[in-house]
Amino acid sequence: MIEDDSETRNYVSAGLKEAGHMVDLAKDGYEGLLIAKEGNYDLLIVDRMLPHLDGLTVVKTLRSTQCNVPVLFLTTMCGIDDRVEGLNAGADDYLVKPFAFSELAARVNALLRRPRETAELKVLQVRDLEIDLLKRLVRRDKQVIDLQPTEFRLLEYLVRHAGQVVTRTMLLENVWDFHFDPQTNIVETHISRLRGKLNAGNKSDLIHTVRGAGYIIHETT
Repeated sequence: MIEDDSETRNYVSAGLKEAGHMVDLAKDGYEGLLIAKEGNYDLLIVDRMLPHLDGLTVVKTLRSTQCNVPVLFLTTMCGIDDRVEGLNAGADDYLVKPFAFSELAARVNALLRRPRETAELKVLQVRDLEIDLLKRLVRRDKQVIDLQPTEFRLLEYLVRHAGQVVTRTMLLENVWDFHFDPQTNIVETHISRLRGKLNAGNKSDLIHTVRGAGYIIHETT
């Protein structure tokens, strides 16, 4: 947990320890980044407004090093734009202060229940697209495509459900972990950006819109 407020830090860590979790603490962003890089953690709880290095930078830096540990932002920054910015930076969930510990504990448990990548499944492939899950690399027609963390998760989810129509609600819940409609075009914007990257060089569309339903990647041309 990376949190500069001692009262919040002690309250949350005590509650999580009572629930059976092991918790390491950091008081500022720089210290938290070093500990996160060195440790083998199942989850990171990060405040956004931190001394020395803000939480957004901490998460972006971790994601740039292919660190895929789930991240929960715990912060007073409560605007829709703040939430979107945090999730786009690579966070998996976003909880605003003040909060009920029971909700925090439920979100922690939900993130910890998510299946971690297994050694058996290293690569996802559909048509000329290949996703290396261990190296976090995407190639189309053997050309590497540079994706942001959220774009990678979005594409991975679509490919894992190739041949199926994936709804906007499914994407909000499974890519952004939103269990409500944020009333933004976050899904449409990311789909558009992802299409642009996948289709560069006049390649054919991989992601197809099913009007009134959602999106689909067909398994065959």
